[in-house]
Amino acid sequence: MLAMSHSRAKRQRPGKQQLMWDVGASWMLSGWSLSHPPQGCSGEQCVSPSPPQDTYSKRFIPVSSISRIASVGDQKFEVITNNRNFVFRAESDADRNEWIRTLQQIAEERRSKERLLMSPTANGAADPADKSGFLELRGFKHKLFVAVAGDKVFLYKNAEDYRLGIGITYIEMNVGNVKEVDRRGFDLTTPYRIFSFSADSEQEKEEWVEAMQQCIAEALSNSEVAERIWAVESNRFCADCGSPKPDWASINLCVVICKRCAGEHRGLGPGITKVRSLKMDRKVWTEELIQLFHHIGNAVANRFWAANVPPSEAIAPPSSSQERRRFLIAKYREGKYRRYHPLFGNQEELDRALCAAVTTSDLAETQALLFCGAAVTCATGDPQCPTPLALAEKSGQRLQMEFLLHNKTSETPRLELGGSEEKPYSVPLPSVTHNGFLYKTPSMAKPVGERKGQEEFSRRWCTLQDGVLSYYENDRNAVPNGEVKAEEIVCLASNPPHTHGSFKGFSNRDDCEILAFCHIPAVMVSLPSLPAIQGDNEVLVLVERRRTLYIQGERKLDFLGWVQAIQKAAGSAGDTLSEQQLTESDVPLLVDRCIDYITQCGLTSEGIYRKSGQNSKTTSLLEMLRRDARSVRLKEGEHQVDDVANTLKRFFRDLGDGLFTGRWGPDWLWATALEDEEEKIGEYRRLLGTLPTVNRATLKALINHLFRVQLFSGENQMNTHNLAIVFGPTLFQTDGKDYKAGRVVEDLISHYVKIFNVNDQEMKKQQDEIMAIMKMREAASSGTQQAGDFICTVYLEEKKTEAEQHVKIPATMTAEELTFEILDRRKIIMKEKDYWSCFEVNEREEAERPLHYSEKVLPILHGLGTESYLVVKKQMSMENMLVYLASRVGDCKHGMMKFREERNLLGLGLSTGFHDRYFILNHTCLRLYKEVRVSPQRWGWHLMGIDLALPSRFSPPSWGFTVFYETEKHEKQQWYLCCDTQADLREWFATFLHAQNGGALWPSETSKVRASRWQQDSRLGNISLIPLRGNESEMRNSVAAPDFSYHRSFFLRNA
Repeated sequence: MLAMSHSRAKRQRPGKQQLMWDVGASWMLSGWSLSHPPQGCSGEQCVSPSPPQDTYSKRFIPVSSISRIASVGDQKFEVITNNRNFVFRAESDADRNEWIRTLQQIAEERRSKERLLMSPTANGAADPADKSGFLELRGFKHKLFVAVAGDKVFLYKNAEDYRLGIGITYIEMNVGNVKEVDRRGFDLTTPYRIFSFSADSEQEKEEWVEAMQQCIAEALSNSEVAERIWAVESNRFCADCGSPKPDWASINLCVVICKRCAGEHRGLGPGITKVRSLKMDRKVWTEELIQLFHHIGNAVANRFWAANVPPSEAIAPPSSSQERRRFLIAKYREGKYRRYHPLFGNQEELDRALCAAVTTSDLAETQALLFCGAAVTCATGDPQCPTPLALAEKSGQRLQMEFLLHNKTSETPRLELGGSEEKPYSVPLPSVTHNGFLYKTPSMAKPVGERKGQEEFSRRWCTLQDGVLSYYENDRNAVPNGEVKAEEIVCLASNPPHTHGSFKGFSNRDDCEILAFCHIPAVMVSLPSLPAIQGDNEVLVLVERRRTLYIQGERKLDFLGWVQAIQKAAGSAGDTLSEQQLTESDVPLLVDRCIDYITQCGLTSEGIYRKSGQNSKTTSLLEMLRRDARSVRLKEGEHQVDDVANTLKRFFRDLGDGLFTGRWGPDWLWATALEDEEEKIGEYRRLLGTLPTVNRATLKALINHLFRVQLFSGENQMNTHNLAIVFGPTLFQTDGKDYKAGRVVEDLISHYVKIFNVNDQEMKKQQDEIMAIMKMREAASSGTQQAGDFICTVYLEEKKTEAEQHVKIPATMTAEELTFEILDRRKIIMKEKDYWSCFEVNEREEAERPLHYSEKVLPILHGLGTESYLVVKKQMSMENMLVYLASRVGDCKHGMMKFREERNLLGLGLSTGFHDRYFILNHTCLRLYKEVRVSPQRWGWHLMGIDLALPSRFSPPSWGFTVFYETEKHEKQQWYLCCDTQADLREWFATFLHAQNGGALWPSETSKVRASRWQQDSRLGNISLIPLRGNESEMRNSVAAPDFSYHRSFFLRNA
């Protein structure tokens, strides 16, 4: 294609850097040096930006549309296409002749390639686009036609220009980045310019963003394998349609194919073709597989698969998906065009010939035999080498082995008389089906763990269909020797090859995966119910009630798509309870956040739920919680209690179908007319059982909360009756003139224990929490309690229910004080050389961090997530660390450690895994060196913290720990280090702590600091309360209308 930049021509001779071209009117072309041909000219395009500082052209013409170049006069030449003619003028005849020669050479090269393919592309037509359509672009009056194709984005004036291939410019996406800016707009940013696009709708915008992100992934993919595969001339064009530079391949058929054909190949199934990307699936491309494509490739493969293709049935790059599908089914599934082997139809002779071929380097013969019916697992008659694969291994034929391994489960093409179009295509089958030969040993011949010899295995034809694994004497028998039902399978283990007498045996990965898919039942994960979802560092973490799921995609683009889809599905989807984000107990996270915050900060607030906060803050907070309650942390000082209370009321007021549901709401109101108390309680319990699970759990959580609130009615003035007046109309969504709704709420609070069947253990736990809150309030009223105290759960030695302690944490409490508080409660006396410490434990990261004895606890509690908690236990390594620090020489430590980055942010070029690196640690920073002898510093880290242990997903090779540091942009990053021995780990860890805390690793004279000695911080105070005034009638009227409000707050959950 010929690219150009233009502006209206003036009536004067072009300057040194200008070239004239004419299309009905004159235009000015600049940016090419006229003394030389345009740089960058190839068989595809000649780029010519103007002005010189502009990277993007104003126009381009595809070379494929040029039919002829001719001289038309002094200094002029004409570029002739099928649709338009372009007249250019150079500065001299010599320059003009050079231009003509260069363009003719490029056009001829293009025509030569098309003749080689025997499938010329449509004149001027652009490459098939992954997505195309009209978009608004800032700076242009009219919409432009945009096409995303391969690793580029093309801009055209209209659809007709797109059809002709004559565009404005194109953008190389290897330097691009896509960012959403508003509901319909997004920016495509490059180092040279920002393209601001706007779509017609939000959905269309998301489609464009996704297509461009895929384009970026394509541009950034590794092309090393592709370049090596393309080194063979025939591999530079698609084996099926002839498209240039195909970047996909079928690794069992050994053909290189384009992206559009690859999509149709997938529909044939892995039994026919196994599709992989040349650029993205880097792990699969071993040296043997690349060599296999050099020896077979498209040329050899097509001499077999496409030996008899009629010209009327061949496909070309512009062919439609339906045409490609029809052709590929005939070519590979039916083998319609293949070159039949002379032994075709004679199974024994085919197998014998295959055994002979695999001992030679004739891969074409092996390919023809396999796909004409020879069995890849046929018997060779040699006890030492029972299969063709073993024969190839014995003969040292590595490429033959590679080809056989990739075709272990390949199906032999069969011509279907009924017509292939009737067969299911690219549709998941209702059940798992598979068949093939397996080596089986008698069930009770030897213990499971004992190695089995080759003579103990029998070759059996096995089929997996409709959940039943059946095995036969051979593939011709109709009656199975035995069957195993999938539901009867207790365990499925893939044994290593050395435990079998036969090569690989039953450890065949494909067979195991298929059987496992049938055996293991599908598990549904309720995304809105997950306590936490985190997606970063190419790992998506889903935290469930009793487990944590780690999900990682094979390709980065796939992973990003899964993360976005899962996070979107995990958000609130509507205005009903079941569509909200839920806690472990099926309570909407929004309700849980508000209740917890008010429990901590507002139980004694006078007029709680009666007073109204700011309406704007209520609206803002409610919208934020509805959108993603997981990301909202309510913090005292940032959010007012009344704003949070009104947010909770407004949520219930606006709730779709209501808390009691439209179906059962009237029955709840009717129950208030029952005079017998026991009968009424029984009716309430019956109605409670009729509610959906989420409604029932939410009602229990709310009434439990109101039950606590009324216990403090002496301070907050909100007794059971007053709470009923407020919440009755809110929960039943009525006008408040009828007290039946309030009566229901009042009954539920008064008979909370009986109606909700609360057991003694649950009541005791609630009473302990209430007593802790009361003690905190009593301390506050006596002037010894600081504002901002929190109550949280701290564990002693391990996380168990019987080991938990509810402790109030003042702002000034240190880790040492918290440790003594827990020990005092359990009457534990600290003995000499007992180093009791407080630890922060992160269950998800499988790590723990000992808190320094002088570290303030409250800021740590504010930053804890749902997967973290505090525990007090002995620090077993402290004595050894103190001895080491006392005996060492100097303040620095240096040595080798294994190092792994969380992401490749340092630019060290390290692959995933741990690598040996040399480190030096002093009192200011940690330095990393590539080698011991390297004198320049490679990288320095200013430390923030250290966690003991490493996440198991990284498979740490030895004793490890995690280092946190802060970047220049104040971003928190983490790196993973491993030591060879536990002693090395203690020494490094002691040096880290010594550097962090100025040498004060442990207090020299331990002294208890009790709660009674905590001093009041004069800067902190209590929020004054607004007195509650008004009679019962005024209270009813004030809560009839939904006047509520919002603000952000923080609540510390009990761990």
